[in-house]
Order: sequence, then structure tokens, then C-alpha cells
Amino acid sequence: MDLEVSRELTVPASELGWRFSRSSGPGGQHVNTSDSRVELFWNVAASTVLSEEQRGLLAARLGRRLIAGVITVSASEERSQLRNREIALAKLGELVAAGLAPDSPGRRPTKPTRGSKRRHQAAKVQRSATKQLRRRPSGGD
Repeated sequence: MDLEVSRELTVPASELGWRFSRSSGPGGQHVNTSDSRVELFWNVAASTVLSEEQRGLLAARLGRRLIAGVITVSASEERSQLRNREIALAKLGELVAAGLAPDSPGRRPTKPTRGSKRRHQAAKVQRSATKQLRRRPSGGD
């Protein structure tokens, strides 16, 4: 099953690796005998479908998730191994798509408006007055 990340990028099934183990959680009597937990891994460093630029981008953005150039996702939400495989593929696809997405434009610095300065000053005056009232009256006899 190939992993379609975007229209331009499809990871062939030959580059994806699967590992199966027993899942914790629901499943009844069947749970102790079936390997329904799924781990999907993909060697980003050795992938033939990525350009050097894409590989560098993924290495920089997913650096904490990569272990020796390999990214791993796991799924054990469902009782069915097949459904967990589909979930793992979707998770990996979303992760890679997010890693390859272009940067969002930076924040444009703005100045506070005259009205917001006025409101800020009025709030400070109000706070000061409130605190003045909390003070102990001075004994000016």
C-alpha cells in the first residue's frame, strides 16, 4: 500500500516497513492472541522519492522524531490490525506533509493604536485608585 503524502509526493510501499505486536486495551478474549498494534517506519535518509532539499527540510523539522534517519509512527486505537494499518499510514502522511509544508509568513510588527493606549492608561489609573482605597487611612490628628 503506497503512501500518498501529496499530489507530488507518493512514498512507495517498498520503502515502508511494518512491525506488529500485541495491543493493550479493548479486544476481549481475542486480544491476547492477535498482533493488532501496528508500527510503521520509513527511512527518510535513504528514501529515493525525496529531493535533497525535502530531505533536509524533514530532518530539520522532524529532527526529534527521527532516529538514525528513520521516522516511526504507531497505532493501536482499533481492535483490527487492518484498521490500525490505515491509521498509521494516515498519521505518517500527515506528519510528512506538515514537515514539508511551506513556512507561514512572519508576524508583521504593529504599534498600539491611540485608543488602545488611552484605554490602557485609564485602566492603570483605575487600578491605582482601587489600591489607594485599600490603604490604611493616615492618622493625621
